[in-house]
Amino acid sequence: MKSLLNAWSWLFLVLILGFFEIYAQTQTGNTFLFRIYNIQSISVAASQILLLALGLTLVIVAGHIDLSIAFTTGFAAVAMALVIRFVGPEAGWFTVILAMGVGLLAAIIVGLVNGWLVAQLNVPSFIGTLGTYGIARGAALIVAGGATVSIRSDEARVLGNGHILGIPIPVVAAVVLAIICHYVLTHTRFGVHTYALGASRASVERAGVDVKRHLVYLFVISAITAGVGGLIYTSRFSAGAANAGEPILLYAVAAVFIGGASLTGGQGTIIGTVIGAFIIAVIQFGLVFCGLPPYWQFVAVGLVIIVAVLVDQSKGRLVGGST
Repeated sequence: MKSLLNAWSWLFLVLILGFFEIYAQTQTGNTFLFRIYNIQSISVAASQILLLALGLTLVIVAGHIDLSIAFTTGFAAVAMALVIRFVGPEAGWFTVILAMGVGLLAAIIVGLVNGWLVAQLNVPSFIGTLGTYGIARGAALIVAGGATVSIRSDEARVLGNGHILGIPIPVVAAVVLAIICHYVLTHTRFGVHTYALGASRASVERAGVDVKRHLVYLFVISAITAGVGGLIYTSRFSAGAANAGEPILLYAVAAVFIGGASLTGGQGTIIGTVIGAFIIAVIQFGLVFCGLPPYWQFVAVGLVIIVAVLVDQSKGRLVGGST
């Protein structure tokens, strides 16, 4: 029973893929799963969610939360767009690389503030990152003049809409970051300390780990992956918007918990988050494919979140019953 609960996200992904494939075959006579356009659309949607969810996974494994990622994404997107507009597209790749560096720096600043609030001032992460959520939102709107910052840059457009070996660059970026985060979480001492911190902070402190510094690193990593999402957004749409990540926040948090992370920390994997992101992306694309209005996506994802929490509670009861 416990192994079935641990694999429920994989089984659920197969189930919904099967459902939409049967629907497509019976209603349209075409395939849902084996069309290149569908695969690319689902992969791009999943990559958008993943870029916010990867760093968040590490934070949640450590027993905390980062609600600021939505507007960390927007802050980075606006910063990148402003630099390109100020320097001008004539410098080509130099402008884009400089703009990306400034955008990531803007995101890192938010991560450092989050880490300082949680680690040094002992502000609960939910409250602290909710505060920086508002600060990052306001800062992005202020520097953008309350409007979307449009740009013209062929190089940036290539980053957001180009392909490498037929794979969209946003998907490649998400895959690379997922591999890095997976390695850090499963094959390094940093990952071991992250899991241990979520299970018992006191034991980690007794082991001599600098917990405060570790927390700062975690929130910076979360900000960096969210910031990359902002850079991809600006590159894809040739514009920087303060609310670039706001519609994805719910999906990013959901992907982490659907993937097996625990509300209390100490559990969660990058592979699980990837599966969670694909579940949400398939639901998004599949419901539109079925002709349902887009707002049904929120209902469906909300139901899946509730199921994920119930599964987490069931695993906890099984563990408690076996001890």
